[in-house]
Amino acid sequence: MKILLISDIHANFPALKAVEQFFSGESFSAIINAGDSTVYGPFPNETMDWLQSRNALSILGNTDKKVLKVLAGKSFKKPSRHEKRIMYIWTAEQLDTRNAAYLQSLPASLLPARGFPLDPQMQIGIYHGSPLDDDEFLFPGTPQNRFCELEKHTPARIIITGHSHTPFYRTAGTAHFINPGSIGRMFDGDPSASCAVLTLTSGAIEVRHFRIAYPVQEVLDGLQRHALPEIYGRMFLLGKKLN
Repeated sequence: MKILLISDIHANFPALKAVEQFFSGESFSAIINAGDSTVYGPFPNETMDWLQSRNALSILGNTDKKVLKVLAGKSFKKPSRHEKRIMYIWTAEQLDTRNAAYLQSLPASLLPARGFPLDPQMQIGIYHGSPLDDDEFLFPGTPQNRFCELEKHTPARIIITGHSHTPFYRTAGTAHFINPGSIGRMFDGDPSASCAVLTLTSGAIEVRHFRIAYPVQEVLDGLQRHALPEIYGRMFLLGKKLN
């Protein structure tokens, strides 16, 4: 069983297309998406359409949840930065009826993720931040004792996370923690898309991470076409977080 792991697309459809093209000769049993599919990029509908048409197993991320608040007519205090609020409100306004309904249907986590072996050693859980906190940032350098603590709070043995935009593969006890990085908005100075492939064979687990270049100019053109804050163009171009 081979599974494509993605997260933090942030409405960057050109990056998503580049990943699909890179793996065009591969056959995947499933696509797992660990959330933050929307906001900051100019292609929310295209991204939602793609996830639905590929039957991706998707959950909500923190940006997605704030878009849901806007769709529900609720206010939110954070983020307070004007340019960030513009992106949340614009995204909610852009989503068509079908894609708004799809976003509203997504869970905050998936455990167990459907369609996978019920072998306890293979059970997969999908979380945006961590099994204890959707907003927790896990990194390659997170202390081992934190991973050991989190391992005790989920029956999943393969734990897929996102949120930190940082790819890693860590083990703790009998659990495997995997973050594929961000498809659409990396912060390490390399704008190329980050993803991972998880291969399960007879109880064995293999994880491979990939960085895939994409036409960043398409994102910049989309932001400019919709008169969205220019700072996001610089962030996508540089592969850095500037606010």
